[in-house]
Formats: sequence, C-alpha cells, structure tokens
Amino acid sequence: MQPTFILVHGAFANSFSFAPLQAELGLLGHRSVAVDLPGHGFGATYTRAYQAPQDLEGLAAAPGAIKGVTLADNAAHLIGVLERAKENGPVILVSHSRGGITATAAANARPDLIDRIVYVSAWCPVDLDVNDYYAEPEMASVDAASLALAMAGNPAELGLLRVNFRTADPAALAAFKAAFLADGTDDEFLTLLNTFQPDENLDVGTSADRAQAATWGRIPRTYVRLADDASLPLAVQDRLIREGDALTPDNPYDVRTLAGSHLKWLVDPAPAARVLADVAALTAAGSDRP
Repeated sequence: MQPTFILVHGAFANSFSFAPLQAELGLLGHRSVAVDLPGHGFGATYTRAYQAPQDLEGLAAAPGAIKGVTLADNAAHLIGVLERAKENGPVILVSHSRGGITATAAANARPDLIDRIVYVSAWCPVDLDVNDYYAEPEMASVDAASLALAMAGNPAELGLLRVNFRTADPAALAAFKAAFLADGTDDEFLTLLNTFQPDENLDVGTSADRAQAATWGRIPRTYVRLADDASLPLAVQDRLIREGDALTPDNPYDVRTLAGSHLKWLVDPAPAARVLADVAALTAAGSDRP
C-alpha cells in the first residue's frame, strides 16, 4: 500500500511552509499530511500589536495561546494524526528542525504507528538533552543570540518564546537570513519569514524524551543532512546520526544529503521530494536500506 507522509514543522513554523513540498510530492504521486502542532497554524496567536504599525510594548505583554503547551501535548497530538493515517496504510513520519523532538517522543511512545521515521536536519537527542547540545563544540558556529535581536517580552513572564519576525531592524533581518536561508534571495527570505508565527512553546523535553532503543530504535530511519545548514550545522547533524547508530547498531540510519541551508529545501523542494519518494519506495518494498 502507498505510504502516507506525515510532515512535522520546526520552531515558529506551521503546516503552511510545507505547501510547496506537498505539491512536489503530489506531482510524484505521493500523499502527504502537514501537521500543525498545538498553538500553531490557525491555533496561533497574532495580536493586533503585531500588525503594522506595531505596538512593541503591547506585543511584549500580550498573552499567547501556546503558553503551557508541553512536548507531551505535541506528541499526543501527533500520535492522534498517526493513528488516523495508519488506518490507510504505511506511515512515513518526516520532521524538520525542532519538530524532530516531537517526532522522537511520538516514536518512543508508539513505534507501531510509524513504518519509517525521517529527520531532515532535525533534532533527535540521544546522549544529551536538546539544550545541552548548544554548549557542545559542534554548535560553536551557531549565533544563538540572533533570535534575541527581535525578542519580544520576557519568556519567563509570558510562558512562551516570542520573536518579532515582522521587525524592520536590519541587523535582526540579516541575522535571520544568515541562520535560516543564506542561499536564498531576499524576496524568498522575506516571503518565508512572513509564514513564521511569533510564538513558540518553551518545553523541549528531558532525558526521558531522548530516543529509546527499545521503541524508537526499532523503526527504520533516514537522516537527510542539509550540507549548508547554519542553524543546525552539519557537525551536529552528523553527531546525532552517530549517536543514533551507536544506540541501535543493528538499525543504523539511511543517510542522504541535500545541498542548501536550513530552509532552502522548503523554498526549492523538488530535490527533497525526490529523496522522500525514494524513501517511500524503500518503505513500500519493506526494505530498511537503500
């Protein structure tokens, strides 16, 4: 039976950013479902203070619907989607960036719902908690303070992360472009930035949410490396692959590589769609290796 791709977005993103990829997958004959995690998509908060002209004081203080959303909430929501998709045949779970944390948590809980899990430059913590990787040498090149250039409000008081992606600050925009889409045009960058939502939840899980050998580890898996990623550098991606392979050496990653930055594969999705189509062929054939 034809697999269904379940697509899980990263931080500050939503299902909308997958539309070009879904179009490419559809033209290749594949069905897909893009998920909005709780507090994302039409469940996000866009206050009037975020509109132009902006009210920065109001933006810093306005409550957001994503406050209190946990990793467990995200995983439960995703599992509900997986359960419905599994009724129609094999399921390939694809995650990007921070979405990998949710995908991993869902795989830990319900490996029976997933025929293959695919990480596209996504977090899959094994040896450390996600936040602890930022202190590791592989993350030394990442400008972790770039989001702070447009941070709105105090996360501890708001109970969420809020970034003003509609800022006109040249320094903030330059930092965002360097981190996310250095290889894109300015028009592509601003278009994609305007699909972002201002709020993200705070919970990225604990050691209990790292990949578990007995459950996550029995699912065939693929890691798609993004060779020019400045947000999740190649060295970090390779470390995550090594850690996963060491955890379950009898079920190593099928590793693929695409050129481009953290978000280029969403702006120019045809190469990624072809890789995913090949992965679907493996899944349909019941093979876990290329």
